[in-house]
Amino acid sequence: MIASLFPNNYEQKINFTEIKQLLQDAAGSPMGKELAAALTASSDFGEVSLNLKQTDQMLRLMSGDRHIPYLCTDDCRYALHAIRPQGTYMEESELLMVANMLDSLEDFRKTILSTDNTKSSDDITEKYEFPELAQIVQDAPSLPKTAVSIRALFNEEQQIADNASKELYRIRRELRNVEQSISGAIRRIARQAKEAGWINADVHPALRDGRLVIPLPPEHKRKLKGIVYDESATGKTVYVEPAEIVEANNMIRELEAEERREIIKILTSVADKLRPNLKQLLDGVRILGLLDFIRAKAKLAQSMSAVLPQVTDKPLIRWQQCRHPLLERSLKQHGRAIVPLDITLEEPKSRFLVISGPNAGGKSVCLKTVGLLQLMLQSGLLLPLDANSRCGIFSNLCIDIGDEQSIEDDLSTYSSHLANMKQFVKIADERTLILIDEFGSGTEPQIGGAIAQSLLNQFNKSEAFGVVTTHFQNLKTFAEETPGIINGAMLYDRHRLQPLFKLETGRPGSSFAIEIARKIGLPENVIQEATDIVGTDYVNMDKFLQDIVRDKRYWEQKRANIRREEKRLEELTGEYSRKIETIDSETKKILSEARDEAREIIKQSGKEIERTIREIKEAEAEKERTRLIRARLNSYEKELALEETADLHIKEEKYRRELEKIKRREKRKQQKKNKQIDESVTAKETIESPSLEKQKPFKVGDAVRISGQKAIGSILEMKDDTALISMGGIIKSYVPLTRLHHAVPEEKKGLQKPSTPIAGAKMIVDQIHEKRLHFKQDLDVRGMRANEAVQSVSYFIDDAIQLGISRVRILHGTGTGALRMAIREYLEGVGSVRKYADEHVQFGGAGITVVDLE
Repeated sequence: MIASLFPNNYEQKINFTEIKQLLQDAAGSPMGKELAAALTASSDFGEVSLNLKQTDQMLRLMSGDRHIPYLCTDDCRYALHAIRPQGTYMEESELLMVANMLDSLEDFRKTILSTDNTKSSDDITEKYEFPELAQIVQDAPSLPKTAVSIRALFNEEQQIADNASKELYRIRRELRNVEQSISGAIRRIARQAKEAGWINADVHPALRDGRLVIPLPPEHKRKLKGIVYDESATGKTVYVEPAEIVEANNMIRELEAEERREIIKILTSVADKLRPNLKQLLDGVRILGLLDFIRAKAKLAQSMSAVLPQVTDKPLIRWQQCRHPLLERSLKQHGRAIVPLDITLEEPKSRFLVISGPNAGGKSVCLKTVGLLQLMLQSGLLLPLDANSRCGIFSNLCIDIGDEQSIEDDLSTYSSHLANMKQFVKIADERTLILIDEFGSGTEPQIGGAIAQSLLNQFNKSEAFGVVTTHFQNLKTFAEETPGIINGAMLYDRHRLQPLFKLETGRPGSSFAIEIARKIGLPENVIQEATDIVGTDYVNMDKFLQDIVRDKRYWEQKRANIRREEKRLEELTGEYSRKIETIDSETKKILSEARDEAREIIKQSGKEIERTIREIKEAEAEKERTRLIRARLNSYEKELALEETADLHIKEEKYRRELEKIKRREKRKQQKKNKQIDESVTAKETIESPSLEKQKPFKVGDAVRISGQKAIGSILEMKDDTALISMGGIIKSYVPLTRLHHAVPEEKKGLQKPSTPIAGAKMIVDQIHEKRLHFKQDLDVRGMRANEAVQSVSYFIDDAIQLGISRVRILHGTGTGALRMAIREYLEGVGSVRKYADEHVQFGGAGITVVDLE
């Protein structure tokens, strides 16, 4: 099933025609080029999957060390069709094309089907390394004897050999004899003419229309008997055929005609033998063309560093590190590298992506990348992205990009966009991919934005997938509030005033209109007047949003570092515990062996004593002395056992205490780390409250603030565990109740109903401005301990980053250098620190560290 494309020039709009041209250039045979030119997308999962596997297997075959047969054969379809009627034949060159085709097909068959395999299975997917290619060549005709018989007809000069038939051999033998006699006669006549002075010594016999003649000046043409056969264009030379060889030349003509008739007879006989296998031969041509086409797709994939992604039968885009192949090709020619994109469109949370950001920031390229790669995938082409990416199949691909203004149809640019939107609404379903550039533009912004929002809502209700680019704030807000639609931003470096061409999903982007206008060189008075018209606070709103996002990335990076440290500490703790347990086990083993050895010593001692006692008895010694000896022996044995037990208990207790000490030490380190994290996050994300009142329930109309922010907003509505918050009437957002705090009375004083849409923004501006006025760019940590100093520096650097300060100084003194080393170790792990160095020797030298921030 062919995928539906709208409009009809979809391929031209996304530059797929250039991909097809590259594919045609990569094909080597006319049949392969035809297939490349006729390439179309399919929405059938089985067909798409088969085409992709064939291309991937050909790519792996080309990347290996196997010999790949020649596939760039000539097109012999027309010659084969021409011999359908009886009595027809193919020319020698056409017959050789058939033989080349059969040889190439047979070589490829041997290459694919000769794969070593120890499994005895009839399943082609288990039997061969390249099963899809094996299936193609298994279905191809195999006529090796036909190719051999054709080759036998020709000599090394690729002409019909003398031994092709007995008659042909006779004719050519006579022909050679006559040619030899003519050659001898013409040389003799030419020598006589030279001796008579009729021609110069450097003149030799010539060939005119297949007849041997002698060039003569016009004044001597009557002196040589024969026929004047021709004359030069200048008239200074005539060509005379001597009378002696006229008859021999006529004989050569007759023999040549006879030779041609015999060759035609041979070719007709060969055609009669090929005619029963005509269908198989035509199938062979078709299959060889298909293999050349697949090879062309593999060569194109090789040039693009394309791979086979994971493909599923449902509409899905989960691409990692995807690249626009044509843009990458162009950038490489100029020595530049492309910035890969991560794009996700999937059910149910992110079917539609609304991309915003600055002009020339890569929004349209991102949209074209989606449209081009999806069409390439469904056309059976491998994609330039990460192999772990997942791709789905769409039934309808729609795009609205560029100017479709039509004079003939009396359509303006915006009217043409609306005409496309009308078709999109009709087409849109759960297997449709919609791509719209500059959504809503082309008319009055307010109504254009409203229509665009309504259309976006219709597309979302129809469960269609898509990517749209826009500058309209209402579309960004709608995407933030509507399930199934997400925001995306093309990032921009505000400090360097240049786009980063990176796509970040989950938040809207800024247009940076003022910054771009200033970079281009628009007069400053024009920029200032524009700023006055919309208001400084409105212009700075984008900047504050970017600052918030930057701070968010900073804290996320910090939390990630903390998680890594926690994991490392856990691993070290586990390792120490295992070592202690191993030592404990070894100690117990050694003590056990020592006890056994002691028991053996006591046992041997007992035997010795018993022997002594026996001797005493035999000597009739005193009974009292014997009793005392036995009592002393028992006492010694008990003391030895007590000492052994006490020693064992002492050592076990020692190792137990050591293990507990290590565990307590690691626990204290973890608690201290968590405390530092909590203090750091609390210092950055919360505002000190004069009273520690218990959190009261929230209700509509309450003045609240969000954790990590100073701006005060009000609750518009509540739903489950979330609330819709209005920040100054311009920013609305759903926030979990766990992130909300009641505003204290001092904060409520600052909460007034905004008389303009930018009142909320002004509040934020005032707070940040106030903080900036009191911020000091020097921090003195002299006399502090290392931990205290690092904590103070972390708060100081965080505030500087939030306020956009570009350079700060930290006074730590020289001393032993411990403070300097600890502070610089901390700065090394802060992503927003561009560089740090000693202050100039005149202003403090190594006792002060100067920090430059991004």
